[in-house]
Amino acid sequence: MTKGRRSLNTALALKIEAALSLEEGALAFLQTYYEIAQVKKKALHTPNLSNLRKSLFWDTDISKINWDKQYRAIIQRVYERGNETEKQELINFYGQEKINVALSTMSRNLYVINKNKM
Repeated sequence: MTKGRRSLNTALALKIEAALSLEEGALAFLQTYYEIAQVKKKALHTPNLSNLRKSLFWDTDISKINWDKQYRAIIQRVYERGNETEKQELINFYGQEKINVALSTMSRNLYVINKNKM
C-alpha cells in the first residue's frame, strides 16, 4: 500500500481511521480519488487503439500494455509488421524523434526485400 502496489481496502481503511481518529470514510474517499486519477493517467498515455490491429500484439492483452515503458518493443513490432496507418499512429503518439531513436537502437534489422538487378 505505501509503495502504491496495492489499494487500500475498506476494512483496513476503517481500522486506520479509528486508530487515527479520522472521520469514517475519509481514507476510502481518498483511495477512490487515487484510483480515478490512475485511470485518467493511463487513458492519457494510450494511442488510439482503433488504429492498431490487435493481431499485432497477439501475445499480450493490448489493454494492459505499458505504452511508456515498452515503447521500444512496440515500435519495433509495428515497424516490422504494421501498415502505414499503424506507423502513423505511433508517430502521432510518440513523435518522430523518439521513433527514430528506438529504430536506431533495435537489436535486429527490419525485413527488407531487394529486387534482383538484371
